[in-house]
Amino acid sequence: MLGTIVNSLSIMFGGILGTVFKNGLKDKYKDTVMQGISMAVIVIGLMGALESKNILLVIGSLVIGSLLGEWIDIEDKLNSFGNFIENKIGRKKSNFSKGFVTASLIYCVGAMAIVGALESGLTGNHETLFAKSILDGISSIIFASTLGIGVAFSALSVFIYQGFITITASLVKTFLTDPVINEMSAVGGILIMGIGINILEIKKIKIGNMLPSIFIPVFYYGLVLLYNTLF
Repeated sequence: MLGTIVNSLSIMFGGILGTVFKNGLKDKYKDTVMQGISMAVIVIGLMGALESKNILLVIGSLVIGSLLGEWIDIEDKLNSFGNFIENKIGRKKSNFSKGFVTASLIYCVGAMAIVGALESGLTGNHETLFAKSILDGISSIIFASTLGIGVAFSALSVFIYQGFITITASLVKTFLTDPVINEMSAVGGILIMGIGINILEIKKIKIGNMLPSIFIPVFYYGLVLLYNTLF
């Protein structure tokens, strides 16, 4: 859990620092900076998505995962949680929820979040998450300077999400082969592209409801392993 703790703290402190800069930036600068970041996010997602070696599995994962996520309504629950925190800290009618949800999704669905948490849980190697901490800390300053303090609170989402993967990794160690991790990362890359599109406000995509898609490859390869074992 050390890597996840460090990662969460870097986001929290970066987000707090970013809010200091927020008051010193005019809206036109904030808009231009966010547009630049959005395009970079799309490229990062594309790079991850192109790593897939089984595009049919990626498509199937997105379909099944989206149906499951829509049924659970993850996006609405994330927004509700963000609004709950917003009300508790007395920041009504602010950009808090948008910053919280957007940053939570960006920091949770990336390849480094998945691979780093798995490495941390399976081998005790935290190097990937330490590297992610540096990147997330820097980007949280930029995000918070435009989206506000909600970005800092996304550290809680990262702690829960990556912590869950780290703790449960040893329980599904048999299924976490390189092809599984590769396809999980590819699906995550596509979701990151969607986040970039959301930030640019081109089209509202329910990325939160697509989160289960990332874990569908685990079940697919698990079934393949079970079939090969039985037959």
